[in-house]
Amino acid sequence: MQGRSYDALLVDLDGTLLNSDERIPARTHTALRALREAGVVVMTVTGRSLQSAAPVMDELAFDAPTVLFNGCAVWCPKERRLIEERTLSNRTNRRVLEWAAARDAQVIVMTATEKLTHAPRTEAERRNFEGFYGMQFAPREELFREYTIRLSVLVDDPDSAAVARELERAAGELVYVSHFPLAMLPRHRNNPYCAVDAHPPCRGKAEALRLLQERYGIPAERVVAVGDGDNDVPMLRAAGLGVAMGNAEGVALRAADRTIGTNDSDAIADLIDELWLRSA
Repeated sequence: MQGRSYDALLVDLDGTLLNSDERIPARTHTALRALREAGVVVMTVTGRSLQSAAPVMDELAFDAPTVLFNGCAVWCPKERRLIEERTLSNRTNRRVLEWAAARDAQVIVMTATEKLTHAPRTEAERRNFEGFYGMQFAPREELFREYTIRLSVLVDDPDSAAVARELERAAGELVYVSHFPLAMLPRHRNNPYCAVDAHPPCRGKAEALRLLQERYGIPAERVVAVGDGDNDVPMLRAAGLGVAMGNAEGVALRAADRTIGTNDSDAIADLIDELWLRSA
C-alpha cells in the first residue's frame, strides 16, 4: 500500500462495529481481515468491561491491544492479560457510592475481574441489566471495592449530561466522566434511564492514540477513528480523521470530520475500501 494516508484504524463496538443484533456484519469482517493483512493496525476501543468485550475480542482475534473501560484499561491478546489499568482513589470511590445511595440510584462497581451491583428492586431496574455480562449481586453497603476501575450509575432521567455534572461535583476530585441514555443500546430502545460512568482521570478513548504512538510509532494524524457516542468524542477529535456513524449522538456528529452510514449497514466496510483497499 504505497502512499496511503492512514496507518491505523480505531473502531468503537456498540453502535459502530456491532449492528443492532450485536453482530459484526459479514462484509465488515472481511474488510477488517483484509486491512490487517495489508499491514494496517486495527484496534477496538470500547467502554465495555473485560467481561463484556471478551466475546467480541475473541471473534475478531486482533493482534493489537484492545482499549477497555473508555481508556482506563488495555488488554493484550497475546499475553491474555491487562497490560494497563487505572483505578479510582478509595476516597473518590466512596464519595460516588454515597452520592448514588443518597440519590437512590442503581450503581455498578467494576474492577478488572468483578462486576457488582445491588439486587434490582423493580422490573424497570431488572431490565436495566439486560445485556450486561458477569453481573454479581451484593448489598449496597458491601459494594465498595479497592482497585475499582469504573462506577456506573443508572438514573431514571433522560438528561445524562445534567446527571454527569452532578456526579462530578459529588466526586470532589478529578474524574473522567462519560454518559449516555440507555436508549442508545439496541436492547434498551425505550428505556428512560441514563448511564453515567465515573473513571479515574485519563484522556478517555484518546488513550488509544497515545498507545498507537508508543507501541507502533504511528502519530495521531495518520489514524482514523470511528464511533457513535459521547465517549467516542476524545478519540474522534484527536485522530487525523474522525468518523461518526449515521446513528451517532449529536455530540459525536459535531466532533467528527465526516459521517458515514449507520451501524446496520456496510458503512465501515465501504470506508475501509475507500481509504485503503481500493488504493492498494
